[in-house]
Amino acid sequence: MPESEQLLRRVIEIVESAPGLPMSASVRINKDELLELLDDAVASLPEEIRNARWLLKEREDFTSRTKREADEIVEEARQRAASMVDRTELARAAEARARQIIDEAEAEARRMRRETEDFCDQKLASFEIVLERIRQTVERGRDRLAAPTIEEAELADFADPEGGRDPGDDAAGVFDQDL
Repeated sequence: MPESEQLLRRVIEIVESAPGLPMSASVRINKDELLELLDDAVASLPEEIRNARWLLKEREDFTSRTKREADEIVEEARQRAASMVDRTELARAAEARARQIIDEAEAEARRMRRETEDFCDQKLASFEIVLERIRQTVERGRDRLAAPTIEEAELADFADPEGGRDPGDDAAGVFDQDL
């Protein structure tokens, strides 16, 4: 217990234990002893008050320091959360951009595939026309080769006056593809 409190409790004990005066509510106490105790209590109060003030100031400093630290921790947590949100939003934006790029690339690939198919179809069609012309040219050439020349016709008329062909004639069989 602080010294001043002990002294004041001692004063209370003295007053409570003092003998009473007959027919009165007053008590008889040693005035000098009581005054000495009260003076000592008053003298010790400033030191205890200073100590109490120092303790209060220490408590306030501690409280403000811990409050600052708590505020710093909360702010750091907010910044981390904001950073995480930013990273999450950045990742979402990157994923959205990646999906957009992929969609554009797929659309471009489809367009190019259609253009390539159209180009190939055009080239095949023109090749088909060229082949048809070559086929017709070959057919005309074969027809010409199959047709008897004037000399052959005269020789054929000379050999077979009735216009029939000689089955043993190898020259006619070489050019005649229809037999």
